[in-house]
Amino acid sequence: MNTPTATDAAPDGAATSSWTAIIALAVAAFALVSTEFLPVGLLPQIARELGITEGQAGLMVTLPGLLAAFAAPMTIAFAGNIDRRWLLGGLLGLLVLSNVAVAFSGSFAFILLGRVLLGLAVGGFWTIGGSLGPRLKPGSDAAKASALILSGVSIGTVAGVPAGALLGELMGWRWAFGVASAVSVSVLVLLLAVLPPLPASESSKGLRDIPDLLKEPKVRLGLIAIVLVFVGQFASYTYISPFLIQVTGIAPVALGGVLLGYGVAGFLGNIVGGWLASRSLRGALVATGMVLGLSVLLLVLLGSSAWWAVPLTIIWGLGFGMLPIAMQSWMFGAAPNKLEAVQAVFVSVAQAAIGSGALLGGQVVDHFGVSSALWLGASAALATALVVAVGTRAQGGNTFTPTQPA
Repeated sequence: MNTPTATDAAPDGAATSSWTAIIALAVAAFALVSTEFLPVGLLPQIARELGITEGQAGLMVTLPGLLAAFAAPMTIAFAGNIDRRWLLGGLLGLLVLSNVAVAFSGSFAFILLGRVLLGLAVGGFWTIGGSLGPRLKPGSDAAKASALILSGVSIGTVAGVPAGALLGELMGWRWAFGVASAVSVSVLVLLLAVLPPLPASESSKGLRDIPDLLKEPKVRLGLIAIVLVFVGQFASYTYISPFLIQVTGIAPVALGGVLLGYGVAGFLGNIVGGWLASRSLRGALVATGMVLGLSVLLLVLLGSSAWWAVPLTIIWGLGFGMLPIAMQSWMFGAAPNKLEAVQAVFVSVAQAAIGSGALLGGQVVDHFGVSSALWLGASAALATALVVAVGTRAQGGNTFTPTQPA
């Protein structure tokens, strides 16, 4: 497979865009994904104030995931000839409204409405913004630009939880969303200021590209892996804070520090995942599943001791950071000439799996205790590594070239 070339570039000057536009997209992706996972570090506070269970509070993660799954394909279906710059600006506007609604909500129902708006923003933005690297920086810089945009997703995935926990402990959970509101307004202004006009690509067929994608065995294997690993990850990760407080006995005031270590490890995992994916897509996915699965398995077995729980949580963060870039590198490598469609399918399936995982985790937590969610996560991650290892061997091994740089 070939990496995207200059022929994939957008017209009307988008190809001459500066790296500032790429960085703005990465920052926007960071803001969106950080907000998506902000409640994870705040679940005990939210549940306590609103008088609901932690499993019910987990709907704040479930709903955005499910709505993003719907929004991803609908975005390419209905975006039509809308300039992508203004489309992305509108989606960031939904992010602002979502954070304001949650910060000032008077009821849990209104909170969930705000999170629905977030799901629409995440699904649409990740679909369009995540595929713009080759358009803004065609040729030899295309893969580097895509990796930089994706780094915003990866860092946001691991940074949202510790940021929420720290802000919640210092100022309360509503203030955490208030800060997120201010950040999202700044990101909206930045993006509109630096992003060039981006008319719809003439090569895009919208939803008509998706049936062709699903005929590709490597895409189908990737989708199976996405479902397994994201369901397991978010069945367990959504409830990491209750586990560390209830089972490990970590004080709420120290929780933010542990989750910050998780986030820092996740940033390093993003680098490691990119390095592995640039050499072996099969190896990157198998390694990601093994790091996730073994760290969570050992955490649930040894997590009653903080001496074990803290380092294992940090290793879990390393695996979590590897996940988005390893998974998206696989999908881009499987169909590099249909980037918007690939991104839409990836976002849709991943977000549905995130929402389903958080929902499933909430059910097992409410019925069997918080440790059961971690058992589920460990099993799913190890199953992912096995499926990829066996599936790629049946297809002849790592038969296509990575499209992302280290």
